[in-house]
Amino acid sequence: MQATLAGTVLAQSDETIVVEGNHYFPNASVKLDFFNDSETHTVCPWKGTASYYHATVNGTTVKDIAWYYPETSEKAKNIKNYVAFYKNKVTIA
Repeated sequence: MQATLAGTVLAQSDETIVVEGNHYFPNASVKLDFFNDSETHTVCPWKGTASYYHATVNGTTVKDIAWYYPETSEKAKNIKNYVAFYKNKVTIA
């Protein structure tokens, strides 16, 4: 699987985990040099508190393009620190 923005690969892995229709990419497969931390945080009742990233590609920044769970509930430990992307902001294929 790949997550791309404007033709640039942001993440690539054969080991994504699909949760609620979203591909979660292992942290090591994400090209973090394109990302900056966001101040956005949301809470999922069963996964925990998500943190977000902005991504900058070719001088254009897309806010809150991806999220991850630095700490998870017991039920979501398999996606701790994995990164998921908004399908309406990137291409997942």
